[in-house]
Amino acid sequence: MRSAHRGRVWTALLAALLMAVGLTSAASARPDNTGLAAAQQTLTWTADNDITKYKSAPTTAVAGRTTIVFENSVATGNTTGMPHTLTFDVSDPEYNNDVPLNILANPGDDQGGKHTAEVTLKPGRYRYYCTIPGHGAMQGIIVVTEGGGEDTTAPETKAKVDGATNSDGAYVGSATVSVTATDEGSGVEKTEYAVGADGAWQPYTTPVVVNTVGTHKIRYRASDKAGNVAAEKAVDFKVVAPPTDDKTPPETSATVSGEQNGQGQYLGMATVTVTASDAGSGLNKVEYAVGDGAWQPYTTPVMVHEVGSHKVRYRASDKAGNVAPEKSVEFTVVAPPTEDKTPPETSAKVDGDKNSDGAYIGKAKVTVTATDSGSGVDKVEYSLDGGPYVAYAAPVVVDRVGRHTVAYRASDQAGNTAPAKSVAFTVDEGGGVPGPNCPEYDERLTVFVGTVDTGIPNRVTNNRCRIGELIEDEKDWSSHALFLKHVKTVTDRLKKAAEIDQREYKKINNAAKRSGIGKPGQTEGYRPLFDGTQKSFAKWQHVGGGSFGLNTDGSMTSGTTKNGLGMLWFPERKYGDFSLKLQWRDDAPAAGNANSGVFVRFPQVHDHPEESRPEWVAIKYGHEVQVLDRPDGDMYKTGSVYGFDRVGLAGAGVTPKGTWNDYEIRVVDQRYSVYRNGVLLNEFDNTGGQLFEPPRGDDPGTDGRRFASGYVGLQVHGVTDVVSYRDIRIKEL
Repeated sequence: MRSAHRGRVWTALLAALLMAVGLTSAASARPDNTGLAAAQQTLTWTADNDITKYKSAPTTAVAGRTTIVFENSVATGNTTGMPHTLTFDVSDPEYNNDVPLNILANPGDDQGGKHTAEVTLKPGRYRYYCTIPGHGAMQGIIVVTEGGGEDTTAPETKAKVDGATNSDGAYVGSATVSVTATDEGSGVEKTEYAVGADGAWQPYTTPVVVNTVGTHKIRYRASDKAGNVAAEKAVDFKVVAPPTDDKTPPETSATVSGEQNGQGQYLGMATVTVTASDAGSGLNKVEYAVGDGAWQPYTTPVMVHEVGSHKVRYRASDKAGNVAPEKSVEFTVVAPPTEDKTPPETSAKVDGDKNSDGAYIGKAKVTVTATDSGSGVDKVEYSLDGGPYVAYAAPVVVDRVGRHTVAYRASDQAGNTAPAKSVAFTVDEGGGVPGPNCPEYDERLTVFVGTVDTGIPNRVTNNRCRIGELIEDEKDWSSHALFLKHVKTVTDRLKKAAEIDQREYKKINNAAKRSGIGKPGQTEGYRPLFDGTQKSFAKWQHVGGGSFGLNTDGSMTSGTTKNGLGMLWFPERKYGDFSLKLQWRDDAPAAGNANSGVFVRFPQVHDHPEESRPEWVAIKYGHEVQVLDRPDGDMYKTGSVYGFDRVGLAGAGVTPKGTWNDYEIRVVDQRYSVYRNGVLLNEFDNTGGQLFEPPRGDDPGTDGRRFASGYVGLQVHGVTDVVSYRDIRIKEL
């Protein structure tokens, strides 16, 4: 059953293949011979499991109507279900091209692998072959003669030896053998010759020159296009050296080459090259022998593959009969070492003191290790926060406050490189190294100038500020020219310090020109976080239950497909003092009301392994500015700082469903101000300062202490508490 199934699969695959290359089934491949009488002859090809040749094929035929039989079946020896084709070549002008025959035969097809076709053959030669990839060696030529007589006569051959002879009839110095062949039937197909009684047959193209002193035999034969082969013939002759008083044997030497190990042994193979020269009568022959073996003619370097100790002997003689003394070279061949294809094993460890939030206090130390049991480690590299890879020589100490990623990789001496890995962690303020005095705070992965993304990694520079923070694109610039001058000054300094290259220098300055920062009419320094496009929506990440969906009008809506509590947050950077502006709308169904919230100043949600639900990191460790317009339910209404400062419905008021509300959340130091539609709803003074001891349990805590900076996000409650958001933008203060 397995073979039959394999045959059916092959048939399906080959049908598609043959259609692609213009082939068809046997029935449709038949030439249009409508009305032909019964064929005068039948020619049969067979195939088996072999993909290098047909099992049987005719070599000759007579012109006229012919039945072609192609059988590739179990009966002909095909036990694997392998398909084959019989195709006549119609593209090569050297052969007849009037029979476009294409037959696909498969033991599992509906005819059991035996197919026939009716054709008319003309005098000449037809080339046939198998079109299936990998079967290129299956080919041959059939010779067609005029009807009424088949060519059964082999070519006529003869040979002539030319050259100067002495009185004994020996050829002095050299002899030239010329072979001729004629055929009055189908014509000569090829002529061949062989040197000696058992030499291999070679194509004869030009007269054969023999200049080696000694007795020689040249055999020759020819075949015609009908496949007739002439009987082998031969000429025997002797070559002698010209008269000379040369008494000096040839000079000989040999070298051994190949890849060696430290002990001088050859890895896998050694090649022995013999050289010989004779300034007198000239070289007659050079010979070599392996070990105690017989002498052999030396024509090309001798390659020795067998593992073990070896001796190769060599000698030479000149045409005056002088023989050089035998010499030899000795060497050892060993098996080559197993090729190392395995990259190094790499790992990294982050050390340092942690706070209760899981962040490293003041600094973190990253130690990278790499091992390789094959060729050995060649180099280890690391990249900090998307920067270029540099050589790793000692643990990497990171003391910049914020989120960091250290990528690392290693290569071995065989050239195998391990895939890059990375570790991510957060450094918080501590009593050690003070934080850098950077003009702005920007932890996005790439350098932005205004809204223009340069694509350049926003790496940490030598002064511990990121490139994007040095640009100061959120500052209120009085003119565009002044901003461009500032950017050029910054990038000149970075380029001189080799912290950016020429390409990055140009991209940042071009982005500054495109940004328009400082021109009249620019927005008030607000950076868009969500502008209604798929590109900006994709920068946000979702954790927990529920969901947010992007709408065609450029807004996003909570609770679109899944129920449950969750959060959509913006992970590109943290914000300290800021003004966050957005619009929200109550889109809850009639039975529900808008219930959501805007989270601010919460830490990285994935740096809290003790929290099984990352959406609770924002609730516990940040502040939620409430969105809730309904008379019942939670006591915290729109404008409340949830769990800390309550605003009732009387203070917040209610806007009709489907109405967009402008919302501004302004945070300076620990003072929170919440505006809706330009009206101040709430002011909250978080007097606890920035030191933070995270509360445990589900209660967000009332100790008043929260971070001085963090991320922003949007809450989703479920499919009945639906809120839409749009035009989310932020300005650092």
